[in-house]
Amino acid sequence: MSSPILVVGSVALDDIQTPGGAVREAFGGSASYFALAARHFAPVRVVAVVGEDFPGAHRALLEKRGIDTLGLEVAPGKTFRWGGRYAEDLNERTTLFTHLNVFESFHPRIPETHRRTPYVFLGNIHPALQTEVLQQIDRPKLVALDTMNLWIDSARSELLDVLRSVDVFILNDSEARELAEEQNLLRAGQRLLGLGPSTVVIKKGEHGAFMLRRDAMFCVPALPLAHVEDPTGAGDAFAGGFVGALAAADDTSEGSLRSAVAYGTVVASYTVEAFGVRGLCDIDMPQLESRFAQLRDLTQFRVVRDTHPSKAYTGAGREPAS
Repeated sequence: MSSPILVVGSVALDDIQTPGGAVREAFGGSASYFALAARHFAPVRVVAVVGEDFPGAHRALLEKRGIDTLGLEVAPGKTFRWGGRYAEDLNERTTLFTHLNVFESFHPRIPETHRRTPYVFLGNIHPALQTEVLQQIDRPKLVALDTMNLWIDSARSELLDVLRSVDVFILNDSEARELAEEQNLLRAGQRLLGLGPSTVVIKKGEHGAFMLRRDAMFCVPALPLAHVEDPTGAGDAFAGGFVGALAAADDTSEGSLRSAVAYGTVVASYTVEAFGVRGLCDIDMPQLESRFAQLRDLTQFRVVRDTHPSKAYTGAGREPAS
């Protein structure tokens, strides 16, 4: 039976511009993307803050999909807002504005009923707030944490402190290089393992994801897609699929971790096909399993012994072996 997941992060309203179009005040935020991805695998509990202007329809969207919003606090003021514009290739993003609003004074309060949640995901909020969450959680089975360049630059010591209490560290390639002070991703991942986590997962956008443990490595490519509309939230959705798959199996062994990386990749592929959270709202588990099978087929091959180069060629300038 699936184990529940607690996610603490942001719930926001986003203005997004891409080569394919634009949206205003779209439902977004790290906790939103994570929850809508993870709910396909296991029960999800959200802890976040919104303002009095937060549309009731967005809360209803979460609840209709079985997401527990008991910890979604409504504070006086306006909801966190972010605006961004993507370049033609969708790899470069310019932040146009960030209005923290009620998120600026947010201190997570974990409901008493949620404090024994076995799987915990700490979204890319300030590391001091991530520590506050861990102080309220009772013996979780697994804690995963995301971060961002802002906290690496401005709160490095607090980030290093909280990483000592984390099992899985999820971050993108630029963040990994900056925090590890190492350009080579393999060496960067090895340095990050030395900070405390037993597993480091490095997201590489359109190039897939790379998981590193002290005694193992694993990587998967991103699924080839004919249409990409909006990359916003793909990393949070990846984390939702990753932690969700672990919670569904209630297992954190090497095999489950590898499957979780693949499921995270699959969920992220649906996210980028539509603006905001829309790509996560209308899919179901059979669709996810179908795309998971597609990824598995793309990443395996069978050696045909009769035509293997070592059998067919005996040396430079020599005839093929008969």
